[in-house]
Formats: sequence, structure tokens, C-alpha cells
Amino acid sequence: MTRTDMPAAPDERAHLVTFLDYVRDTAIAKCDGLGADGARSAPLPHSPLMTAAGLISHLRWVEHYWLEAVFLGEEDRTPWTREDPDREMRIALDIPLPRLIAEYREQSDRLREVIAGHDLDATARRPVRDGVHVSLRWILLHLIEETARHNGHLDAIRELTDGTTGT
Repeated sequence: MTRTDMPAAPDERAHLVTFLDYVRDTAIAKCDGLGADGARSAPLPHSPLMTAAGLISHLRWVEHYWLEAVFLGEEDRTPWTREDPDREMRIALDIPLPRLIAEYREQSDRLREVIAGHDLDATARRPVRDGVHVSLRWILLHLIEETARHNGHLDAIRELTDGTTGT
């Protein structure tokens, strides 16, 4: 995998997509070489669901939620519920990490198609807080921020799990 934060074109869409792909690829790189036990290791004492597997599952479902459920207005298939808001992290413990990564990549491929087919100023079909219909641009920026933040968590988890740093 070759990660880059240098877009192939100088336009805003290329910048946003390149940075989103970069942080996605970084999340996956943080999991490289992790075995089943390492993927499910929760080394942070007050965060028992904060695992590499759980974070990859979370990122996959966050992308589904924002692009498919909110932006396109499609069925919300996210696994979390009001009673179990962290369910995507919990179910990840029973799914092999390679499958979670494959599902995340498939979700990312689907979203690239959505992004390519819509104007950045297009608004979401479903409102978010306070009835606001956010733009595709806002959603992309949010996904970059969310993924980058969780990459920091993956960094710490990986180092505490097996001492691996970098990537």
C-alpha cells in the first residue's frame, strides 16, 4: 500500500478525497501484522472496547452512516442502537481483522463512487442535529477529522499492545 497526502489534481475534491484516503490507509497500516489476539487487545484500562478491530469496525460504520444513511438518505444499517451505542466495537471482537479491513475497504470504494457523482455543495437528504442538512463537503471534512482522531487511538493501542510505533 502506498499512502500519499499529495493529490493528483489541484482542485478541492482531489484534496479532500486524497486526505480521506490517506487517513483511511493509515488506519489500515496501523493494523498491519496484528494477529487475532492483538486485534482484540484493549490495553487502555478505562476503554475496554477500544481495540484495533473495534476501531476499524467503527470507521467502516461511520462512513456508511454519514454517506449512505445521512447524505443519500438510504436505509441506516448501522449496528449501534440507543441501548447499545458501541455495538460496532463489541461485534468486531467476533470478526477476523482481515474481514473487518476488507469491509472497510469495500465501504470506502462505495463512498468514492458517491463522492465522484455529487457536487461538494450538495446537501444531505437527512438532517442532522437541529434539522441542519449538511453538505457533502462538511461530511468529507468530518470523516477526515474522525478517521485522523481514531488513528491516534490506533497508534496508542498498537504501541501498548506489541510495541510497534510508526506507520
